[in-house]
Amino acid sequence: MKKKIFASAICVISIILFSGCQTPMSGSSYERKEARKMQTVYYGKVVTVNEVTIEGQAGAAGTITGAAAGAAIGQSIGKGSGKTAATIIGTAAGAVAGGAIEKKLTTKVGLEITVKLEDGRTVAIIQEKTPEDNFRPGDAVQVIYSSDGTARVRPR
Repeated sequence: MKKKIFASAICVISIILFSGCQTPMSGSSYERKEARKMQTVYYGKVVTVNEVTIEGQAGAAGTITGAAAGAAIGQSIGKGSGKTAATIIGTAAGAVAGGAIEKKLTTKVGLEITVKLEDGRTVAIIQEKTPEDNFRPGDAVQVIYSSDGTARVRPR
């Protein structure tokens, strides 16, 4: 029983720690590879702002941690071939559960911001919502577009 509790605790703690390593997708966050690269700036006005959900991802951290915890729990069940079967089932179930937990922990609240650019085009950008974000229709903004196809909306 103690093994089960310990394995479950290790699983949850590991997933939380690994999921904290994600780069935020807000308008003010940049990845290291984006530094010192020229980006195109467009000016415009906000047309609409809608709150959206940015789905999380089940990555290797959650899957591996869950599989390890499931294997540890499976090892504590039964004897002989029953123990082996419990370990295999525990590993598979733990991997699925760990991936699902990581996906849930990495899901974020986002904003879908529709902007009417000064050149007449209308674009929509989805970015992670931060406490500083209070975009409203009519706000003057800049849309920063990177050569890799990513864009962000910032106040002007």
